[in-house]
Amino acid sequence: FVLIVGLCCIIYLIFLDENDTKFCKTRDKSSQPASLMVVAGSGGHTTEILSLVNELGSHYQPRYYVIAKTDSMSEEKITRLESTKKNREYHIYQVPRSREVKQSWLTTVISTLYAALYSFPLVFKIKPEIILCNGPGTCIPICFAGFLLKVLRPVKVVYVESVCRVETLSLSGKILLHIADEILVQWPQLQHKYPKTKYIGRVS
Repeated sequence: FVLIVGLCCIIYLIFLDENDTKFCKTRDKSSQPASLMVVAGSGGHTTEILSLVNELGSHYQPRYYVIAKTDSMSEEKITRLESTKKNREYHIYQVPRSREVKQSWLTTVISTLYAALYSFPLVFKIKPEIILCNGPGTCIPICFAGFLLKVLRPVKVVYVESVCRVETLSLSGKILLHIADEILVQWPQLQHKYPKTKYIGRVS
């Protein structure tokens, strides 16, 4: 799978659109909007990430939300949040869930690879400038795609650890600790244990 992804990236580099190259060299981040991809988990994870999105400035647009295909509740919450904003330039995309509750680790590997088949093309098509995510494994393929996209253009991957994680990072947090640009935690003792993280206090 890794070889296939790598080959796709090489091919993409060879046929890199001239506009992509121009973007990397000329974009003025201080005066132009920043496209934002938000990976919403489910339940409390979605509530936390949308609380953060609600506090962001209006220049974070357009907004691209990614949810699991089986997560209808998150779509309702996103639609409700966006209905309160003046700038409603947003889109919602669905990808297969990487791991269901109580799913075995063996089948999780297979389902994550399957989710990656949808996640990688989506990220490379949208080319977000910022990827903001938290919680479940659904964000893992998205973040890895963003990490590879850095070869082509600037992308910032930001992972927000759940408030439920007080003493240790979640599995997603431990994985993304190695590739994310920022890992934000909501408890000071968690930041002390993992110096690479950044303490931001309670999100919601």
